[in-house]
Amino acid sequence: MSSKIISRVATALVGLPLLVVIIAWGRPWQFALLVFVATAIGLWEYFLMVFPGRRREQILGVLLGAVASFGLLIPGVPDPGSWLGGLIVVACLTYLFFGGELRERYQVLSWTLLGVLYIGYLLPHLFLLYRMRGGRGWVLWVLLVIMGGDTASYFVGSFLGRTRLSPEISPAKTVEGALGGIGTSLLVGLIGGKFLLPALPQPETLLLSFVLSLLGQAGDLFESWIKRAFSVKDSGHLLPGHGGLLDRVDSLIFPVVFTTYYLRFLRL
Repeated sequence: MSSKIISRVATALVGLPLLVVIIAWGRPWQFALLVFVATAIGLWEYFLMVFPGRRREQILGVLLGAVASFGLLIPGVPDPGSWLGGLIVVACLTYLFFGGELRERYQVLSWTLLGVLYIGYLLPHLFLLYRMRGGRGWVLWVLLVIMGGDTASYFVGSFLGRTRLSPEISPAKTVEGALGGIGTSLLVGLIGGKFLLPALPQPETLLLSFVLSLLGQAGDLFESWIKRAFSVKDSGHLLPGHGGLLDRVDSLIFPVVFTTYYLRFLRL
């Protein structure tokens, strides 16, 4: 067994039980704090990739993204969308008066806003999902579906993968690994749904598991696209065997956002 696989397993054995305890039995503020810390780390990793050696842009991007997360993490904020809209205006005005060449400033603003939206605004939807009726169960179930699929995709792709899924973006990902991930997501989604979401009908459970698996793999590719664009192998080195925190949560972001609005508009 390779040292990378051993590191991945060891990291999971330490981190997953703590995560489950906080979600299932912790207080809401503890989970909100956990999500905020994860968001801040993800923002830092993103802006280190995008703006290497440019401390001003890195710090400003992290601050803007952190403030964007407050609209979703602070109880009582009536309209997180308005909070975000105001923040985007502030970002546009800030870069309007920054020094430097005009086209470069516009590009820097674009990359900054992407990081603010992608990590600072989308990742904290974990807490929005958590606060919904039955939210603890939904968060645990989504984690189970995505992490189960990720793990199967990694091992199936490593041992059986032959056909490249997206060679330009991520040469290591294979069609065989993707299919293994989808199949595992369906299986663990169905089994886990019986315990975590007993009122959810089985056909709906299977359909959601399938959609979340596709979104999770798309999210993984999206972050790989960012890394490929900036010639970075991993977003960081925080998690042994996994890379950075963003490398671990990239496949969660799109499924969590989808589940949040699926429940808000179609179920609750």
